[in-house]
Amino acid sequence: MSSQAKHPRVLVVTPEVTFVPHGMGPGARSISARAGGLGDICTAQIHALFEAGFDVHLAMPNYRNVFKINAHRMPGVDLHSRMRELPESRIHLAQDRSFYYHPKLFLSTDWDTIRIALAFQREVINLIIPEVQPDLIHCYDWMTGLIPAMARRMGIPSVFSMYRLDSPQLLLSTIEERGIDAAAFWQHCYYSRMPVNYEETRTTNPVDMLTTGVFAAHLATAFSQTFLNTLMDGQDRGAPPMLKAELFNKLHAGTLSAIAPAPDPSFNPATDRALIRAYGPDFHAVVKPYNKLYLQESMHLPMDSTVPVCFWPTRLDGARPGWRLLADTLETILERYREQHLQVVFVAEGDCQDQLRTLIDRLHAGTRVAVCDFDARCYRLAYAGSDFVLMPLYLDPCALPCRIGQRYGCLPIGHDAGAIHDCVEHLDAGANRGSGFLFKHFDAAGLLWAIDQAMAFYAHPPEWRACQVERIMTESLSRFDPDEMARQTVNLYGCALDRPLVKPLTESDLALEPQIAA
Repeated sequence: MSSQAKHPRVLVVTPEVTFVPHGMGPGARSISARAGGLGDICTAQIHALFEAGFDVHLAMPNYRNVFKINAHRMPGVDLHSRMRELPESRIHLAQDRSFYYHPKLFLSTDWDTIRIALAFQREVINLIIPEVQPDLIHCYDWMTGLIPAMARRMGIPSVFSMYRLDSPQLLLSTIEERGIDAAAFWQHCYYSRMPVNYEETRTTNPVDMLTTGVFAAHLATAFSQTFLNTLMDGQDRGAPPMLKAELFNKLHAGTLSAIAPAPDPSFNPATDRALIRAYGPDFHAVVKPYNKLYLQESMHLPMDSTVPVCFWPTRLDGARPGWRLLADTLETILERYREQHLQVVFVAEGDCQDQLRTLIDRLHAGTRVAVCDFDARCYRLAYAGSDFVLMPLYLDPCALPCRIGQRYGCLPIGHDAGAIHDCVEHLDAGANRGSGFLFKHFDAAGLLWAIDQAMAFYAHPPEWRACQVERIMTESLSRFDPDEMARQTVNLYGCALDRPLVKPLTESDLALEPQIAA
């Protein structure tokens, strides 16, 4: 890393973050806006960079209502005592009415979300970047996809981390109508077809937001090497062809990498203040039942520490096949394990939450299945009080719940693909190996087979199970190490800062800038 990059000023631009470290500025404890796993990943990386001594600044939308709603859910969750105080504010909230009054975050590609994304990027480009003057910009997902293009035009190194594969396509004219001077960086955007010139492109050739972020950034990253490999070898038919092509270009240029996420250090059952009783690997068998009883009481389920509990930790998103797979098999699961009184807990929001509640009512399963909105305290308690974490996702980009679950002795049940393949090995208790239950064929039979394996494991005597769970917890606490994630991120930033950049445009260059036709 060059001398410039030893202590660089990094601007992290993200549409969501689960919670912000105490010390980043006034009101840091109330900053919480999470739509899914991306918020957890950003939180962990921000914390890791703080502790590595980076001058980290955070830019995100000012979701006033969301912050207000979430503020009462956060006390006791983030461990402020381990964070050193910082002398100045590092939080930069983009201001616009389009995201002031949203009660929840349902980040999709509908017009409301697009308006939020454009307003957010406008404020970052026009106000926050000039104020922060960063040495490096790290952007997350399609809602920040235009910022690497602007950064390249300004000669600022950028890193772009992709998460979701869905992405809107917008005309330059639409982007400019929302107050973003796209004419200044239009050459660094990725279009549906090869552009001829600015005037021809502006109203006829849409910009793909996600692919633009990958294309324009000096370095692009994902959270799983298997996820990347699946996208590029054609196994995933849902990935846009233009994204695959650009990923190949980045790979061949040596500017594409994968950095596996690690849970924030506060996700540790031995120190987690959200739990009714903390525990480590040695005492989990004695203490986890207390957390299970408290979870059951909180979710209005029958209290019985001997029954198996499964936890669904991800968004209830109708566009994701994982949720549809579980919805189609839930009745069979409940009936098959009626005698064992299997319980299922959902701590998740999404457009299918009402559909889930309707399904629970239709199945008369209110004493077996419970659902609540995302709540940071309940989310953590669910890991501590559950035996299995349900992750039947088709191609998960990060699998952070699988990593967290193993720390808490909550074993994953998931599809053997994407990031889940990277962090979970099918359990072989006889060989003292593995950490969860994986199915290879993404269908109802595959999911039911994995649940059968998990329930067969649970049927063993508690003392026998405890030996395997203790091993898994111990291994996960060292294997999913935030310090290693921070080291890889720091190395990535060093590569970006040492990388030759496009020379910033001068006044003479501006004479060649395209002019908007009247």
